[in-house]
Amino acid sequence: MADQVIIFDTTLRDGEQSPGISLDAGEKLEIAEQLARLGVDVIEAGFPIASQGDFEAVQAIARSVRGPVVCGLSRTARKDIDRCWEAIADAGRARIHTFIATSEIHMRNKLRMTPEQVKVEAGEAVAHARRYTDDVEFSPEDASRSDFDFMCEVLQIAVDHGATTLNIPDTVGFAIPEEWGRRIAAIRERVRGDYVISSHCHNDLGLAVANSLTAVNAGARQVECTVNGIGERAGNAAMEEIVMALRTRPEMFGGVDTAIRTEELARSSRLVSRLTGYAVQYNKAVVGRNAFAHESGIHQDGVLKERTTYEIMDPAVVGAGDSQIVLGKHSGRHAFADTLHKMGYDLHGDALNQAFARFKELADRKVQLTEEDLEALVAEEVGDTVRYRYQLVSVSCHGGTNDTPTATVVLDHDGEKLEVTAHGDGMVEAACTAIRQATGVEGRLTDYSVTSVTGGVDALADVALRFEVDGRAMPGRGLSTDVVEASARAFVNAINRIQRVQDSGEDPREVDRPGSLRGV
Repeated sequence: MADQVIIFDTTLRDGEQSPGISLDAGEKLEIAEQLARLGVDVIEAGFPIASQGDFEAVQAIARSVRGPVVCGLSRTARKDIDRCWEAIADAGRARIHTFIATSEIHMRNKLRMTPEQVKVEAGEAVAHARRYTDDVEFSPEDASRSDFDFMCEVLQIAVDHGATTLNIPDTVGFAIPEEWGRRIAAIRERVRGDYVISSHCHNDLGLAVANSLTAVNAGARQVECTVNGIGERAGNAAMEEIVMALRTRPEMFGGVDTAIRTEELARSSRLVSRLTGYAVQYNKAVVGRNAFAHESGIHQDGVLKERTTYEIMDPAVVGAGDSQIVLGKHSGRHAFADTLHKMGYDLHGDALNQAFARFKELADRKVQLTEEDLEALVAEEVGDTVRYRYQLVSVSCHGGTNDTPTATVVLDHDGEKLEVTAHGDGMVEAACTAIRQATGVEGRLTDYSVTSVTGGVDALADVALRFEVDGRAMPGRGLSTDVVEASARAFVNAINRIQRVQDSGEDPREVDRPGSLRGV
């Protein structure tokens, strides 16, 4: 068996079949280009016969994306296969993936075909696809509920007619790892020929990744999966989890690996989430917001002393940046002192004890604690104050469908009034551009979020952002009933923090190390 597992990504086909997801051609192409950067081996770009839009999207991917094999899905009908080939013909490497159900419940109730008819249909479909390309994949739909002997007959027919990949789909997420592994191994023993055996698992019982990894141990050398695990019903096996399980525990899988560039995993996850509208759950393995975040004091102390005490993966390896220390009621003294140090405060002895006691009181009343909270706490306990160079005096803006968004910002800089007018793609960008011009501070916005503090049309907008200048990344936060004003206040707040660190002469590399607070 080969020592590399082929990653067959079906985010753009099975993933897009998730309820509520409908990607246009441009969005599918953007995701496909990221999948190529990620290093997937095969991109299943869509189901060309399904609609004209899907056909055009698959064709655009086939013509533009180079590196991965571009695959189209088709039923066994000749017109499906012809349409599929028409869509993928211009790919550097093209694959036709054809399928037909082999379970009794599907043959009887959906196909209205006899087992003999299914066998004939499978053979003829593969033979027809081979007229176009020598890379043909065949799947017996609902394999986990199919009669094993009959399914193997169909698989043998597919191989005899030229199929080079046999994909075994757990279409309804029915399989359990032990039985799934036995089934994959038995197929390898029973079906003769030169082919790659593949596993495609759904997550109806929450076992898609476990079943996929079991299949690898049983000899599968292709795994079909999606970014973030999206897909029909409960979804598909999550690519990032499979890849990192193989990478983190190679001794459990005979040392097999993938060609995935893991540092692109987090970026791929964010892109798919943004374009599909499917949020990634906070505690999602590998790519979730909390995957490398620590609030418990015991965990924080361990991570600050040695990251591997509580992290089995390096967040940088998956493109997630640094470990995050989140201060809350479960946090300990070590994390509290370390966070203050990175903010420019070195507290020791009684001062630290008093500040930590007040921190615990505040943490019991507030779920998340920001750097503003900590600054106020330190000022109260040790008499320190932060001198802000810039204060927002006013911001006014206008825009609309036919008007260029424009903002005028007035800042107070040590008693001097600075007024600047700027344009932008939106009123928030125009306001931030005006502030940059007024302060002369250039950098990039790395995070931006808006939340509603209260309900109703007069709700307060709470804007949190991060601004990076010359390696210094600092959070900013602003509160207002107006989103643009809240954004401007948050931006000025971040710039003042950058200025404070510059004045203190702190090494910019130390500002955003593991343990720094995020702009929550």
